[in-house]
Amino acid sequence: MQNALSFFDSYVISWIASGLWDLSWIGMLVFTLVVTHITIASVTIFLHRCQAHRALDLHPLPAHFFRFWLWLTTGMVTKEWAAIHRKHHAKCETAEDPHSPRVLGLDCVFWRGADLYRIESKNQETLQKFGHGTPDDWLERNIYSKYQWQGVGLMLTIDLILFGAFGGLIWAIQMMWIPITAAGIINGIGHFWGYRNYDCEDASTNIVPWGILIGGEELHNNHHTFATSAKLSSKWYEFDIGWFYITCLERFGLARVKKQIPKLKTTELKHAGEELLMTVIHHRYEIMVKYSKSLRTAFNEEVEHMKIAARDFADNHQWLCKDENKLSAMEMVKLEKLMLANEQIRIFIEMRRELAQIWLKTSASKEHLVEHLQAWCKKAELSGIQSLQNFSLKLRTYA
Repeated sequence: MQNALSFFDSYVISWIASGLWDLSWIGMLVFTLVVTHITIASVTIFLHRCQAHRALDLHPLPAHFFRFWLWLTTGMVTKEWAAIHRKHHAKCETAEDPHSPRVLGLDCVFWRGADLYRIESKNQETLQKFGHGTPDDWLERNIYSKYQWQGVGLMLTIDLILFGAFGGLIWAIQMMWIPITAAGIINGIGHFWGYRNYDCEDASTNIVPWGILIGGEELHNNHHTFATSAKLSSKWYEFDIGWFYITCLERFGLARVKKQIPKLKTTELKHAGEELLMTVIHHRYEIMVKYSKSLRTAFNEEVEHMKIAARDFADNHQWLCKDENKLSAMEMVKLEKLMLANEQIRIFIEMRRELAQIWLKTSASKEHLVEHLQAWCKKAELSGIQSLQNFSLKLRTYA
């Protein structure tokens, strides 16, 4: 009897220490990375691309799996998440943005991102205005929305049973994963530091070109520029693992992609008419990126002819190709100084302003905008500036 009790005690102690699944620390690390990656994949594919932006449709099988997994690992409600994210896009970088580091400060958004989310989730006006079209079935009303903390409590129980005391540590990492990666890194750093492929209206950035750790969400500037695209990568060197999973689901008939980042196509040289106008407006971000490359080329060619020392513009990569609305007072002074220093650069910059008016004149008629585009192309091709002439001719091949 005493031997039996001793065996039972040792078994209980062993279970408390290591649980039913006796893995090495490397095994538990791999398990933690796998389950947290499933969580971020659920957020980016289901909550973000499918629910918030309607960029794809999901078959009920993966949709219900993602909902259940998010209930277990985050306790987040689909309607709340989608509504807050849609409001972020609608009010980006303003006082009404639920989590803008430009307004609230990077420290606040990075460290208190989860608190900002919880505060906004209580705003019924936000939920009513931006939460439409999200799941409202029996499961959502009676389990996922009603018993939020019970899901993460069940996850804690599972982790403890599997790994004993170490399960508590694994669970803690699971609970911190989304607040740190999504609420902190993406909402914070993703609007503060990084590189930008497109000079869109807000301050969004791409943190790294390989969106693996956070499911592709690191490519945040691409996303804010083309919010309804199911694919977040746009350059050849960028990798969006969330898109890889979506293509796998689509291959098995479990997903249907509705929208992607539009790609410029080229045809034969054509007249600047209504078709080209629509192309220019639709692809304005990509076209301005190409114009910026032409401007940079012209700058490099003209730097030897500057009336002022080139070192005065050594930091041109930080401001020369930016939207002028985003330039600081100091950067604007440098831009004006550069325009005085070189005639060709002055023409290039003024032509950029004129080109932007095509999509900024929202009250102008289509006929007036077509005339504006035709006049712009003619002016560029008669400018005598080779790189500007080449740009206009290339522009007239876009479709």
